[in-house]
Amino acid sequence: MAKLDDFYRAYDVLLGSWPVVATPVDVPTAYGITRVNVCGPESGAPLLLLPGGGATSTVWAANVEILARRHRVYAVDIMQDAGRSVSDGTPLRSTSDLFTWLDEVLDGLGLESTSLVGHSYGAMIALGYTSSGRGNVDSVVLLDPTSCFAGLSTRYLLRAAPLLLRPTVERQRALIRWETGGVGLDERWLEVAALGAVAFAGAKVVVPRRPKPAAFARMTIPTTVLLAGSSRAHDAVAVAATIRHRLPSATVTTIEGATHHTMPMVPAAIGAAIVGAVS
Repeated sequence: MAKLDDFYRAYDVLLGSWPVVATPVDVPTAYGITRVNVCGPESGAPLLLLPGGGATSTVWAANVEILARRHRVYAVDIMQDAGRSVSDGTPLRSTSDLFTWLDEVLDGLGLESTSLVGHSYGAMIALGYTSSGRGNVDSVVLLDPTSCFAGLSTRYLLRAAPLLLRPTVERQRALIRWETGGVGLDERWLEVAALGAVAFAGAKVVVPRRPKPAAFARMTIPTTVLLAGSSRAHDAVAVAATIRHRLPSATVTTIEGATHHTMPMVPAAIGAAIVGAVS
């Protein structure tokens, strides 16, 4: 059985290996203390990163250097999910709570506006937040967004079912290794994700609903979607077609060879694409 201390140890090892020095900042909110790892020039344009479910802010290790060259990077541990945020306030129970939490994080960081980058579950939050008209968002980048434009594939759901029923370190590792084929997988991050799946097994994340067509129609924020060409979480070709239909103003790019779980770990290509989208 994984212990919280084991998770924190693995988390700190990976964060300590980042090629840039990150300063941990604890942001008080009504829902608890949010951990944000901050790096990059103080004068840089703000770039707030939301990780996938259970991935934690450490997942950006391979791309944080390029992101932090000209941007002030704020890598967030999402409330009520794995990470160093502490859920000791009012529990998040609704999408409104989730978006209010993000409002309070942005206010606590002193950000009048920012670009948002979200992967997987983080992309769901970023899209829901921007499509609802919350905050002052300059641009949004969605990395292989799940359940935003299409649901998860049946084969992925079947593989994930045992983990959902009884989380174990071994089951989390097995799911991620299957989805990625082991290609481009940072073993240090895999340890964080696997230990976190057990240490935070009781966490209750709030999942935003897929935006309705009217919400997409109202979106004017520059939006870029980067899809994993080899994702087993969903069909990238079908998702791209749906995006072009529902959000024709979005820029859609498929990163060939990338998988769903490794999207934030694809060096150079992902970092360069994000910088290009928000600059």
